[in-house]
Amino acid sequence: MTVNNTSVYDVLVLGGGSAGLAAALSAHEGGAKVLLIEREQKLGGILKQCVHDGFGLLRFKERLTGPEYAGREIKRFLEAKIPYVLESFVVDVQKKGGGLGTTYTVSKQSAAGMHMYTCKSIILACGCRERTSRQVFIHGDRPAGIFSAGTAQYFVNIQGKLPTKRCVILGSGDIGLIMARRLTLEGASVAGVYEIKDAPAGLTRNICQCLNDFDIPLHLSTTVTEVFGHGRVEAVAVEKVDKNFNIIPNTREIIECDALILSVGLLPEIELANMLNIPIDPATKGPFVDQTLMTKAAGVFACGNVLHVNDLVDWVSVSGEDAGRNAAKYCKEPRLFNEKMPLEYSKSDFLYAVPQYLDPACEEPFTFYFRSREDVSGKTVSLKLSENNVKSKKYRRLIPSEMEALKLGELGSAAGFELIMG
Repeated sequence: MTVNNTSVYDVLVLGGGSAGLAAALSAHEGGAKVLLIEREQKLGGILKQCVHDGFGLLRFKERLTGPEYAGREIKRFLEAKIPYVLESFVVDVQKKGGGLGTTYTVSKQSAAGMHMYTCKSIILACGCRERTSRQVFIHGDRPAGIFSAGTAQYFVNIQGKLPTKRCVILGSGDIGLIMARRLTLEGASVAGVYEIKDAPAGLTRNICQCLNDFDIPLHLSTTVTEVFGHGRVEAVAVEKVDKNFNIIPNTREIIECDALILSVGLLPEIELANMLNIPIDPATKGPFVDQTLMTKAAGVFACGNVLHVNDLVDWVSVSGEDAGRNAAKYCKEPRLFNEKMPLEYSKSDFLYAVPQYLDPACEEPFTFYFRSREDVSGKTVSLKLSENNVKSKKYRRLIPSEMEALKLGELGSAAGFELIMG
């Protein structure tokens, strides 16, 4: 494939979902020359197929469907007349120079051929993807009828096709819970939702609205261990597990169904980060960042679900705005990633926390995100710089399935950075 031409921009935003749209608009408002690259035919990301409501409660103070939320963000983006390209897939990202002189060349492919862009800053807004059956090691046959929850959602909401008459859902992630309700409303039967952990993985509101309100059973500490079927799924085997996820003998049950729908977790799309050898946090599965959302590659920022998987799209948009604003500032005043203040926290208390580093020289306010490791009540979470509390908040309840956010103002100088639960 030949390269047609090369263009120069300040900021390239890779991804046209809620994070990318917010980032592009924010960078544009910061005075940067911006281009957004999206691989699908339309802007909006996964929101286009999320016809249920519950989006926008924080950002717009309204209960919106996914397309409604995306429509508002797209309208603002288009009104700003920011350049963008659709149906274009990024195939390569290369770094030129080093230190404060770093620039990047991004190659994208479309029906028109290859095109190269040179930029000072990149914003990774690539979102996340679903785990597959091969990533959770389900044994048995390999018939048709095994879908990720997102794929089932696409069939029903976009193509208008019902992919099952009676299904089993493995995993209690939010998309799986929402699809349990959606499939029931469309006339399918959901035999049950099976979760290997001893607590649901989705938001409490989705447990109530999607399962309890429709009398769909939730089986905790239970997992699918085998699939049966020739040509099409005919049944699955489920078994109970102990606290170490070991199968409990004599608990095997065979459930007849024509589909297995997987809602077994999401993973940040880090392929482009890997091209640039950007270090990845094993806790979030996304890049390490400081409070400006810059990764350890100078001028490369990450936001939304490529950074860590969010519960609410509202926080995805906030993350995009922060990344865009800081990328525009970086183009005017480049700086290096500062590793002098890594975050310290107890892994027995927290699953993860973002950002993982603070730059003492940065005086910008930012939002801090974390998840607790266990279901706990009446705990106070404090963020400390040196010996001083910067922010403390007491929580009635903290659960791993619900992300928490703390908004922080100007920090000032410090020599230590610690998150504490007590």
